[in-house]
Amino acid sequence: MPIERKPIRRGGIKSAGYDRANRILEIEFDNGSVIQHTAVGEEIARRFIAASQPASVYKDTIQEEYTIRRIK
Repeated sequence: MPIERKPIRRGGIKSAGYDRANRILEIEFDNGSVIQHTAVGEEIARRFIAASQPASVYKDTIQEEYTIRRIK
C-alpha cells in the first residue's frame, strides 16, 4: 500500500509521508526523486513533516541516521 504524502514545498522537498505501522518515512524531492528511510520513530517523522525548515531537520536528524532506499 503506497504511503500517503503531504505537500511540504520547502527547502527542496516537495512532499513527505509516514507509515506508522512500518516506521517508514517517505520523501519526495523537487527533482522528482523519492526515497524511504526505515525504522524512523513517529516523533522524528512528525517533527520533520511539520518543520519550518524541513531540509535542515532532514540533514541534521534523518539523512545519516536511518537506512535509505531509493524508490524513484
